[in-house]
Amino acid sequence: MSNYSSNPHKLQIRVYYEDTDAGGIVYYANYLKFFERARTEWLRELGFEQDKLMEQSTGFVVKRVEMHNHAPGRFNQLLSIYSEVVNCKGASLTFKQIIKGPKQQLVAEAEILVACVNLDSMKPVRIPRAILGELTRVD
Repeated sequence: MSNYSSNPHKLQIRVYYEDTDAGGIVYYANYLKFFERARTEWLRELGFEQDKLMEQSTGFVVKRVEMHNHAPGRFNQLLSIYSEVVNCKGASLTFKQIIKGPKQQLVAEAEILVACVNLDSMKPVRIPRAILGELTRVD
């Protein structure tokens, strides 16, 4: 999927009742929440806590999302979210994220552009080298 990581990060999420509509199907906007959780957990596993970054006035904001829904996620399913960096620039990262269902069927996919900003000025800043190094490390 990318030039950066040979092993995409994987996070599993159980679909709760609160994630679904009246028909027991994941409400489409909740896929964005699942993608966000996956990126946050990836950072955490790499040793970077967002609250610590915020103390340094550094944060990540979503600038653009292109999402395609392929099949419904359903109540109580265990979904797998795969994330990887497919492009990086000084102050931004583009993630390719895929959600698969219990039988590995494609549920949703997105390309998400995330910008690194100074939280005081909300101006773009370079991604900290340590984070960039870990996210783009080839195993």
